[in-house]
Amino acid sequence: MSMLGAYIKELREKNDLSLRELAKRLGGLSAAFLSDIELGRRYPSDEVLAKMATQLGVTLEDLKKRDARLPMKELKEMVERNPVYGLAFRRVAEERVSPEDLMKLADDQKSGEPSE
Repeated sequence: MSMLGAYIKELREKNDLSLRELAKRLGGLSAAFLSDIELGRRYPSDEVLAKMATQLGVTLEDLKKRDARLPMKELKEMVERNPVYGLAFRRVAEERVSPEDLMKLADDQKSGEPSE
C-alpha cells in the first residue's frame, strides 16, 4: 500500500492534474506545499485532506488510512500514563529497529506466536 504522499501523487497523475492545477482547485494552496505533501515532508490538515479526496475522486477514509503517523497527543498521553512506553520508544530509536521488525513483532504479539 502506498504511503499518503505517494498515493496523492499517483491519484493526481491518474486524474491528469498538475501540482498547480490541483493547488488551484483546493482553494489557492501553493504547488510547493502540495509537492512537500507528496514527498512526505509536510502533512495536510483534515480540512485540506477532505478537499483533496473530493478532487481526486476517493474517500477521506481512503486517504487517512495511508497516513502512518500517530497523533502526537495520543503518544504523549500513552507515555504519561505509562512511562515504560517512553523507554521503549527511546530504545527502538537508539537500536535503530526497522519498521518491518516492529510490524513483525506486533503481528507476532497479536497472533500469540513467539518472536524470533
